[in-house]
Amino acid sequence: MPAEIRKLIVQVDETRLEMGRAVTPPVRRALAMAVITNPFAGRYEDNLDALVAIGEELGGLLGDKCVAALGITPAQAEGYGKAAIVGEAGELEHAAAILHPKLGAPLRRAVEKGAALVPSAKKMGGMGCAIDVPLGHKDAAFVRSHFDAIEARVPDAPRANEIVVAVSVTAGGRPLPRVGGLQASEIEGKDGLR
Repeated sequence: MPAEIRKLIVQVDETRLEMGRAVTPPVRRALAMAVITNPFAGRYEDNLDALVAIGEELGGLLGDKCVAALGITPAQAEGYGKAAIVGEAGELEHAAAILHPKLGAPLRRAVEKGAALVPSAKKMGGMGCAIDVPLGHKDAAFVRSHFDAIEARVPDAPRANEIVVAVSVTAGGRPLPRVGGLQASEIEGKDGLR
């Protein structure tokens, strides 16, 4: 069953100045959100395979939209994250079914590689509810400069029978990072950690 998408939102956040200092190059983060109908709203269902398939569909769609919005090649993507907000007629496990089993593989294809786990968050909420999409480096989880978050919010979603699914892709880390740790230039890319 393909996702029944009511709305797609894509936005780009670009930081050029931080604490009076120029950020060169500017830090750019894209966020793509899909507002979808929850096929299991209002009822308990043991088998959540339909939501797992929707997650796989949205991982590629939203990842591709983020890369296109940033105007970069997939190889130039540096970070990513995912999140979902389930409306009140659903349950938290509906977000887990979308985000965890299969969303990651097509997102990784959209950003070329992606050896690290995709940071994620999920919650229940009503219309206008916000969620912070956690971000990390796509190839090495220990790169501290890429630990960040971007807020996702849709003013008229999720309605009770909907789910907001958000994916973010970044073209860099935080502005002016200086807390040490593994640098992006030192990534070995062997285990998704370093």
